[in-house]
Amino acid sequence: MSPAAAQPPEIGVFSFVDQRAHPVTGRAISPQQRMHDLLEEATLAEQVGLDVFGVGEHHRPDFLASAPAVVLAAIAARTSRLRLTSAVTVLSSDDPVRVFEEFATLDLISGGRAEIMAGRGSFTESFPLFGYDLANYDRLFTEKLDLLLAIRASERVTWQGHFRPALADRGIYPRPVQTPLPVWIAVGGTPQSAARAGALGLPLAIAIIGGTPDRFVPFAHLYRVAAEDAGHDAAALPLSINSPGYVADTSQQAGDEYFPAFSAVMNDIGRERGWSGIGRREFDAMRGPDAAIVCGSPQQVIDKLLYEHSLFGFSRFMLQISGPLPHAQVMHAIELVGTVVAPAVRAAVAGR
Repeated sequence: MSPAAAQPPEIGVFSFVDQRAHPVTGRAISPQQRMHDLLEEATLAEQVGLDVFGVGEHHRPDFLASAPAVVLAAIAARTSRLRLTSAVTVLSSDDPVRVFEEFATLDLISGGRAEIMAGRGSFTESFPLFGYDLANYDRLFTEKLDLLLAIRASERVTWQGHFRPALADRGIYPRPVQTPLPVWIAVGGTPQSAARAGALGLPLAIAIIGGTPDRFVPFAHLYRVAAEDAGHDAAALPLSINSPGYVADTSQQAGDEYFPAFSAVMNDIGRERGWSGIGRREFDAMRGPDAAIVCGSPQQVIDKLLYEHSLFGFSRFMLQISGPLPHAQVMHAIELVGTVVAPAVRAAVAGR
């Protein structure tokens, strides 16, 4: 645990804006209605006291948020306090100039609440869509992160790379309210990415979607060691844990409501990637007290977050409420996270 771990953490939620029919009822809603529902969900997140709302970038027919900055700007117009982050921005297949311009604009609209969570992405559709070769997966992210940070550091930029035309003393506008505009690095299973974030002194978000959380502890340790070795104050660097999950009034209700939605998404992806399917037995094991999915009654979720806080000393936790869940269920889950889970976790951490 980091020395700063006793500070109450931020608690937030994020969405991939799923656009599937419900796997049990077959009910589907229009993309317009789904976006309307998302705005209501984000507005409720602020009303119940959550700290952060995130929107993930995907370029698939089953997810709607291909332009997170646009969606977050709509949320900004309805809120006044909630921090607004991508979750994630697929930087490898985007133009860092446009990413900075979009999120600087979001920062102006929101009054200084924008964040970029930059990652390499768990899906690959954006690479051929924007004309990039997957063979350059790692090099693209490294080079584009370098340019994004250069733009963040200076209004006028001189820069040269391999995958994008050079910039010769070019001004990048607008400039954001926040100086610097927060840029997080999101990692899944690559230790080198955690070490890079530490060496650069950037906040780190660890996505835990499978296995057990304790196997990701070395990532946090590597991150903090790399930060200290580079001369940064590791204790002051934010660390977020991002996990899928769901909260309902009882454990049984949470499992019964979340399993069809979660398994529909994971099994569709599994068929694409050659994974075995997830049945109810596997799902229940995945939401056990020391497993990855954060799904249960409010007390179970409180216990899970406090367990993970003891492992990581995180400064932020983000719950991904994923899958084709009915809007009313998502709203109730957000209400429980904001009114029951978050206050209990903050108080318990502050009292340690």
